[in-house]
Amino acid sequence: MKYVSEYRNEKSVHQMAAAIESRITRPWKLMEVCGGQTHAIVRFGIDQILPKDLTLVHGPGCPICVTPTAWIDKAIEVASLSQVTFCSFGDMLRVPGTREDLFSAKARGGDVRVVYSPLDALKLAEKLPEREVVFFAVGFETTAPATALAVHQAKLKGIRNFSLLIAHVLVPPAMEAILSSPRNQVQGFLAAGHVCTVMGFHEYDPIALKYRVPIVVTGFEPLDILEGVYLAVSQLEEGRFEVENQYRRAVERSGNLAAQNLIQTVFKVVTRPWRGLGEIPGSGLGMNDAYREFDAESRFGTVSKEVKESTFCISGEILQGLKKPNECPAFASRCTPDHPLGATMVSMEGACAAYYRYRHHKEASEISQVAGEP
Repeated sequence: MKYVSEYRNEKSVHQMAAAIESRITRPWKLMEVCGGQTHAIVRFGIDQILPKDLTLVHGPGCPICVTPTAWIDKAIEVASLSQVTFCSFGDMLRVPGTREDLFSAKARGGDVRVVYSPLDALKLAEKLPEREVVFFAVGFETTAPATALAVHQAKLKGIRNFSLLIAHVLVPPAMEAILSSPRNQVQGFLAAGHVCTVMGFHEYDPIALKYRVPIVVTGFEPLDILEGVYLAVSQLEEGRFEVENQYRRAVERSGNLAAQNLIQTVFKVVTRPWRGLGEIPGSGLGMNDAYREFDAESRFGTVSKEVKESTFCISGEILQGLKKPNECPAFASRCTPDHPLGATMVSMEGACAAYYRYRHHKEASEISQVAGEP
């Protein structure tokens, strides 16, 4: 298939890996900021064919993973209301809250439904005018336009029984939060190609300049990722700190202006809490005043509560690139996809889920020793 098979060509992949090895002269640490890239790296063993002095770490590139426990608790609170039909992407139903998950709320009688688009939830609101239909709006800039479109259409059509519980987050502020941390180890980024398809990549120029890091907009196939790594390593070796676009077949510098305008019409930029990173100013989207009637938090009066994350789960450190999933004592023992302790094991884009799916059999004996199991 065009644009897939040629980016998985084994000969080309190994040639690019060899080019990286010939370029590198010292240790470097790069972070990908996309769950799709993380899964490709682990699935295809990309990290295993790279030079030993080059380390890839996994960042906050999974929107479900960075949604904090307090927001899961809010979702469960709203979903438990008798008049509410709560709609969500499937992965969110299994993310643990403080005491339970959305599947548990459904089992207790809550009307919780899986949808594939916010527009599906809007159609449901049209069909069920007697119900309050709430969509759990989770995602990066990639999914925000579809959410904005659903709200915009609801207003145009006068559909008043539709609202959003908004947990949309923005990538560039999270990258800055990582770089400004005293614990930061990241020296360069592979930026998420799909986010940049929507937003372009002009927002990254100040970050590269301020923190002196290369940022390479990168695709999702093995050759994409290796080329992104090569460009980042080349910059580091030459002492350059620029924004480059590896994913030229899909991304333009300005992005999708129509999608950006729709986001700006419906939403405003707000402070948002992230799992593992805390509150980051200007890192989320909230409802603009003109669309406030569609904000589920305002409509149902949910209360923000301070919630402590699980002490057994190190997803916060994984999302900062400080540790990898196989360094967690609970990985593949106390924490599995069937019984997850944190969101990074639940989501299809989570780093822990990727390691469990593609590598946990290989590492089972090591993990058992770390966990103190026989």
